[in-house]
Amino acid sequence: MKTYQTDQVKNIVLLGNSGSGKTTLAESMLLEGGIISRKGDVDQKNTVSDFREIEQENERSIYSSVLYTEFADKKINIIDTPGADDFIGGVISSLRVTDVGLMVINVQNGVEVGTEIHQRYASQKNMPVVYVLNQCDHDKANYEKSLESLKEHFGSKVAQIQYPVNAGPTFDTIIDVLQMKMYKYPKDGGKPTVSDIPEEHKAQAEELHGELVEKAAENDESLMELFFENDSLSEDEMRKGITTGLIENGISPVMCAAASNNIGVGRLMQFITNVFPSPCDMTNEKTIDGKDIKCNPTGDPTIFVFKTEYESHIGEINYFKVISGNITEGIDLTNNNTRTKERLSQLYAVAGKTRNKLSKLSAGDIGGTVKLKNTKTNHTLSSNTNLQLADLSFPEPKFRTAIKPLTEGDEEKLGEALTRIHEADPTVTVEYSKELKQIILNGQGEHHLNIVKWHLENTYHVQTEFIPPRIPYRETITRVAQADYRHKKQSGGAGQFGEVHMIIEPYTEGSPDPSTFRVNGKDIKISIRNKEEISLDWGGKLIYHNCIVGGAIDARFLPAILKGIMEKMEEGPLTGSYARDIRVFVYDGKMHQVDSNEISFKLAGRNAFREAFKIAGPKIMEPVYDVEVLVPADRMGDVMSDLQGRRAIVVGMNSEKGFEKISAKVPLAELNKYSTALSSLTHGRAMYSMKFAEYTQVPPDIQEQLLRSYEAEQEEE
Repeated sequence: MKTYQTDQVKNIVLLGNSGSGKTTLAESMLLEGGIISRKGDVDQKNTVSDFREIEQENERSIYSSVLYTEFADKKINIIDTPGADDFIGGVISSLRVTDVGLMVINVQNGVEVGTEIHQRYASQKNMPVVYVLNQCDHDKANYEKSLESLKEHFGSKVAQIQYPVNAGPTFDTIIDVLQMKMYKYPKDGGKPTVSDIPEEHKAQAEELHGELVEKAAENDESLMELFFENDSLSEDEMRKGITTGLIENGISPVMCAAASNNIGVGRLMQFITNVFPSPCDMTNEKTIDGKDIKCNPTGDPTIFVFKTEYESHIGEINYFKVISGNITEGIDLTNNNTRTKERLSQLYAVAGKTRNKLSKLSAGDIGGTVKLKNTKTNHTLSSNTNLQLADLSFPEPKFRTAIKPLTEGDEEKLGEALTRIHEADPTVTVEYSKELKQIILNGQGEHHLNIVKWHLENTYHVQTEFIPPRIPYRETITRVAQADYRHKKQSGGAGQFGEVHMIIEPYTEGSPDPSTFRVNGKDIKISIRNKEEISLDWGGKLIYHNCIVGGAIDARFLPAILKGIMEKMEEGPLTGSYARDIRVFVYDGKMHQVDSNEISFKLAGRNAFREAFKIAGPKIMEPVYDVEVLVPADRMGDVMSDLQGRRAIVVGMNSEKGFEKISAKVPLAELNKYSTALSSLTHGRAMYSMKFAEYTQVPPDIQEQLLRSYEAEQEEE
């Protein structure tokens, strides 16, 4: 295969809602470029993009697919992305290594929730977007309404390059207002007849041409001067203006197509090769310390791995973008994340599961390699050992479940499989929770984690089940309490004896150390000899005061008392959850010269703490999350009612680009399967994000339920 130079490469990502036709468009582009000789079909389960068994079962894209095609002596790298929000990780990694987004719009529906989600992520990257109004041959096609929804959502940057003459089942003709030509296609698609625009369409075409000239001129001062002088621009000048507009994200061209019949696809590819910027025209990559890395063929050979995939008969496949320099077959580079050497013994141009060998890839190009030893997604490989690129940033998880193997002894096998799944999809995270005594699996939605389960069972042959995840509650106290505990045990030889008197109180940052407590109507004076401040792994603090005077307890036993308290902090007295934010004052006790030992005082300290905790106004704290929901206005009432039923506190509401935005604080206990419920309420038209905010006290009725539930569990055990 030919080696393409940087200025011959175009990198695009296919974005859009599920069902918009991204995979079909990709198939037509590969056919048009001669990469495939026959076009596959999603229903027939034979497309280049959706080659994985799980995608064919679901008849939809689940993972991003790296593709390429060739056209007009240019290489177009294409990444086809999934449309469902559950699989947003593939979109985010693809946006990182491409330069222009092709937002595919189902012309029956216009802007959909998936369009909005993908547009948001493209905007965060400041990526230019070109809209392709697809399925113009559908009997419910509504081009004008779809165009209007684009303008309503995305504003004045939207600029028509084309429009369909006869959208609907007979669609076969496109007016191109950049070239001022009419494209008429054979009945089943193919090579069009290009002719002058007929008289009946000239007025509309000239009006749109004039608008396009103005938008093209706006992006370049020299073109603006030419426009003022001549009141027009040539086609080449307009192309130049549109290219500049794309680089500066100042224009969003609109094309139209019927990808299923290959109508408009060739002209779209011509537009891509003539107008889209090359990688060297776009924003520089950034290192972790904020330095720019230019897309320069003469720079240090450097690649960024944006995707890792596992195939059973090959192993790991790493997909990468050449950030600078030239990458040749057999090159040795340093993985600057792991500080290990890697040899890229094989280079490939990738089209789904088809890999064509290459000898060289230039700066800006995208390719694949296999058999790297220590390289994963987000890793930088370079000849410059001081160069490391900033990591991809993925959204917080939105769905959690506990998982366990059905077969005893498969825990290690499950752990290895989940590690590999996380490496391929970083939006899947795994937490082995000592606190909850569960393996917690986190992802972007219920469907997302069901796909993980499918892979565990079908790829890694580990049978598993999902079980409800426990909630990481916290326990603390609200008032001062005092307790004594004597541990005494006598056996044949030496016995066990330890007595501890302690006071506990709530801890707040910056509160002064007391000298007197009033407990049960009595004043207890203390003298603090030393203080230990412990920042707890699970949040909050324990402040441990030694107030022993007169040698009532030998100093060597004080660490044992602290150890007993810490054991009970790790398994709180109320529900077994972690305790936090407590001050402990050990002020008196007794010991025996023969029978006292560390275990005696550890148990005495543990039990004195437990008794004091129970009378110190104990309360259970629950994790609360900041939740942001974007919902169509007609579903606002349903979503609000559902949130109120989840004990949500709404903290804000406003409108954002055709959606209503609800900001709320919601207890984690009420968010189980929320993504599924929200999708059902809004027919998949809403989206949400969630992020941990704080711990707050549970209502009294909920606390009572939790206490009863814990007591029942303890009795069962």
